[in-house]
Amino acid sequence: MTFLDLLRERRIVGIVRGPDAEAALATVLTLVDEGVDLVEVSLTTADAFDVIARARAKLGADAALGAGTVLSEEDAARAAEAGASFAVTPALGPGVTASIARDLPVIAGALTPTEVVAALAVGVTAVKLFPASFGGVSYLRALRDPFPDVPFVPVGGVDADLAGAYLAAGAVAVGVGSPLVGDAAAGGSLDALRQRARSFREAL
Repeated sequence: MTFLDLLRERRIVGIVRGPDAEAALATVLTLVDEGVDLVEVSLTTADAFDVIARARAKLGADAALGAGTVLSEEDAARAAEAGASFAVTPALGPGVTASIARDLPVIAGALTPTEVVAALAVGVTAVKLFPASFGGVSYLRALRDPFPDVPFVPVGGVDADLAGAYLAAGAVAVGVGSPLVGDAAAGGSLDALRQRARSFREAL
């Protein structure tokens, strides 16, 4: 199964970002345990590379565990070394090309039609429509008119209700951070995280 196939099948990418490395690791493991098993750890997370490495060790070689906010060549190199199996970026730049050079599938951030074309030209696997809240579901529909075959992954302000709307509008998957993770990666309740994960899975 290719990474794009995995996006289409799973339909949700959990985005873990937080100030507490131990809580972030527990959040990753809890999400996977609840069936949200396509997870990115943002590099803005405390000790992010260590979190990725420890999650990889616990989840095994086949887990779909990625690095988010990959901005530079160094980010891409360290993410790959830590065990990330895909990369997510907020925009086009060195992090995209360096990740592709390391054979990491990339979900690259783009907003405008020009940026979508540029992302496709460098060989990204999917386009992260970011911030999706800027134009909402109607903007995704408008983009799909000229780009019907582009795999879009809206990210930014996607709650459980909007997730279904984006998928119905043609997104292959959605990326969800705080509406799913809440305060879990800062030490908040994992039981509450489990409930949110179940709500998202039901909605999708």
